[in-house]
Amino acid sequence: MTNNEDHKTETPTATPVRGPAPAAEAATTTFIATVYDLVTRHWPLVAFLSSALMLAIAHSFETFGHLAPCHLCLKAREVYWVAGTVGLIGAVLQRTPLWARLRQPVNLLLGAIFLYGAGLAVFHAGVEWKWWPGPTTCTGSGAASAANLSAMLNGTMKVKPPMCDKAAWVFLGLSMAGWNALVSLKLAVWSALAGLRKAETL
Repeated sequence: MTNNEDHKTETPTATPVRGPAPAAEAATTTFIATVYDLVTRHWPLVAFLSSALMLAIAHSFETFGHLAPCHLCLKAREVYWVAGTVGLIGAVLQRTPLWARLRQPVNLLLGAIFLYGAGLAVFHAGVEWKWWPGPTTCTGSGAASAANLSAMLNGTMKVKPPMCDKAAWVFLGLSMAGWNALVSLKLAVWSALAGLRKAETL
């Protein structure tokens, strides 16, 4: 005789998907807050190091990549020289009693310098994309004069830098001017955050 008694089948219980543990979330939040605090508190020094790094990268492209800078590229370097100088002075002043009054002006000045650099880089990128004309001295739009032709034939003509409207290097669709615009804008934002933060204690 066949046993017709129904056998109950146990269905496996699905384990609920849980998000990050509260401890992990707290650790992530603490890490971000710590980085934010360190960067904005010591921003003049960070701005100096960032400017030095950008100048080192630019000179590396010129020295090892044999990519001569154009007129607008040299102007972009001048921005980092100015920002680096202001950052170094700010880092020194940060160790003096004057810093309590100079903290915000110095950081906001750095923001203005980096913002100018971002605008210059956007202008340069636009020249490369032919969105607007660039300086006649480095876009090839100026006609050669008789004096230039004579100097060329005599071998006394000075060598001009590369054209500003031709990107010498492109990565992920952006030229060096495009990447410089993003970096400068990021540095400007950090400068503003450092200038607007509450009074600090070192």
